[in-house]
Amino acid sequence: MNDTLYSLATVAIPMIVAIVFHEVAHGRMARLLGDHTAQDMGRLSFNPLRHVDPVGTVILPGMLALAHAPVFGWARPVPVDVRGLPHPRRAMMLVGAAGPAMNFALAVVAALGLGIMARLAPGSGAVAQFVAANLVNFLAINLFLACFNLLPLPPFDGSHIVEGLLPRPAAQAYARLRPLGFPIMLVLLVVLPWMMPSLDPVRAVVVPPVTWLADHYIALAELVAGRPLG
Repeated sequence: MNDTLYSLATVAIPMIVAIVFHEVAHGRMARLLGDHTAQDMGRLSFNPLRHVDPVGTVILPGMLALAHAPVFGWARPVPVDVRGLPHPRRAMMLVGAAGPAMNFALAVVAALGLGIMARLAPGSGAVAQFVAANLVNFLAINLFLACFNLLPLPPFDGSHIVEGLLPRPAAQAYARLRPLGFPIMLVLLVVLPWMMPSLDPVRAVVVPPVTWLADHYIALAELVAGRPLG
């Protein structure tokens, strides 16, 4: 397999799975709480095509990559309407937290998979190497998605959690930032790092907890494997 295609496959496959499960988790939590909007619109499917946003999933990441700028994007948000539920603020917190929680759980699956492979199939065959590369990237991508989405800025999942924790007047003031979410995100995540790399908020805020968590997940994999990995 061509090296470029091989590298692309070991990133694209785990990324698609991580994003799809993340979005479906939001919808399933909403359904569990009593909102059937996502189910009625067919968005609880694990078909990746149902979750692709032409701009956020394809056009913007491609343009940023071509410009050698920091790359980020998003899937098509799962529709959720909790306004008719008894505790809408609490419900929105749980719906928001479901996506990152799913990614943390998938990272556990990746760590267990790496550990089991190292214990039962320690060989270096081509298939084993491909699966192991996917699992390593699956672990890293899920941890990054979870921590990235917990940023307390609209439209990230963390903003729903913060809004639910704030006193109602403060939450209402915070909610007024939502229409400005995309411009704020663009400035903080693209323009600022591009112009002043030393002030990259992702590198400063997201990468440290991802690195810390990855060490612990790898420790789990090594516990299952019964030996150090790498």
